[in-house]
Order: sequence, then structure tokens, then C-alpha cells
Amino acid sequence: MTHSNSTPATGNTPPLTWHDGDMPFSTAFGDHFYCQTDGRLECGHVFLAGNGLPERWQHAEDFTIGELGFGTGLNACETWRQWKTHRRPGAHLHFVSFELFPMQAEEIDRALSRWPEIDAERKALVASWPAEPSGVVTIDLDGQTRLSVVCGDAFENLSASPLTFDAWFLDGFAPSRNSAMWSAELMQRVHDTTRRGGGFATYAAAGFVRRNLIAAGFAVERRPGFAGKREMLCGVRPSG
Repeated sequence: MTHSNSTPATGNTPPLTWHDGDMPFSTAFGDHFYCQTDGRLECGHVFLAGNGLPERWQHAEDFTIGELGFGTGLNACETWRQWKTHRRPGAHLHFVSFELFPMQAEEIDRALSRWPEIDAERKALVASWPAEPSGVVTIDLDGQTRLSVVCGDAFENLSASPLTFDAWFLDGFAPSRNSAMWSAELMQRVHDTTRRGGGFATYAAAGFVRRNLIAAGFAVERRPGFAGKREMLCGVRPSG
């Protein structure tokens, strides 16, 4: 049985609906914020393993992850949890996420409360989250981990960013619901800001997404998806 109730909109942010207690659903895009089976485990299967993590951290002094779609902050919290376990002494992680409609702290808290494994990370994120997130929200999660959430249009903000990335988490709403987040132009920017030998992973397997990533210059691979989903995509920007 599904129960839902809405959270009032703040500013220009569309209201959220909550399904089954604590699962946020975007009314703007008609889609859930994460996999209904287990979004935390999906993060490990798709985004971390799909980018060769945590193994690549064993050789990294500085590592930068880009993400399209911060959402609830689930990927950031799970990545931080695993980074703390696997990082080298003195190494630094910068997790940079692009988000059009940043959530409120209480919404993040509610959405992530279903996972006791990330209690510490959730509490730290919520405690530092601004009341009115806008511009670039920068939070030093610990001495080796920085989170930057870039609020606004992803293509505009990524085009203006001087950063380069070792790995990308492509986690916008489903391509059928939010095609702009998977456009050829944006995938080209993702490619062009990826360091050679770096890459991406995504739960999405739509044909036009795959074609856009290949056209951008990535060597794209299909892998089995999470929780019975037939396929996911990952890929590398060739070193040559």
C-alpha cells in the first residue's frame, strides 16, 4: 500500500511527494530520486564499481568526482563512507554535484534516514546544509573530503567550470523524464571535462544516451544493471 504526502515548494523548487513513508518522488520530473529496491546498494553497483572504485583510490593523491543530479545526497554520502574506509593517508576527494532543484535539509534528512549504514554521513551533511541552498554550496565534510553542490542549470554551470574530473556519476532523472540531462551537448561537456583515462557510470541504458556518450568520445561498455535491470552503461575517455 502506498501512502504519499507533499512537501510545500520553496522558492522555485517544485514540491516533493513522499511514497511509502520516506521515498521522495519528484513532481517536476515524475520520477523517484533513487532505485526503489535499494538506492544505497545501487550506488555501489552502478556508480562506484562502474568507475572502478574504490580500487582506483589506492593510487590517487587527489580524486575528483562529478555528478549530474545531487538529489537527496545519497551517492555523496555512500561515496564518502566508502572513501573513508579505502583512502590513502593525505589523499583528497572532491565530490562535485550539479543540481537544478536542491532539496531542503529536512527533506534530505528524511530521505536518507532509511539507511542506518550512512547515519554519520547523513547527520554531517544535514548539519552543514544551508537553509537556502543556491550558487555553489561547499562543505568540507572532513579534512580529506570536500563536497560542492553547484545549484542551477547543469549545462551552463559545467560549461563555466574550470574543473576536470576522474569519474562521473550520471544520475539525472530517467532519460524518458528528463532528456535535457542526457543531451548530446551535455554529454560532450562531461567528456571534455573528464581526465584521460577517467570515465563515467550510469544506471541509464537508453539508446540515445549510449549514442550521445559514444559520439562525445567515450569508449562505452554495457554491463548488467542493478536489481534485475538488464543493462547499465559505463565508459572511459581513452588515454590516447
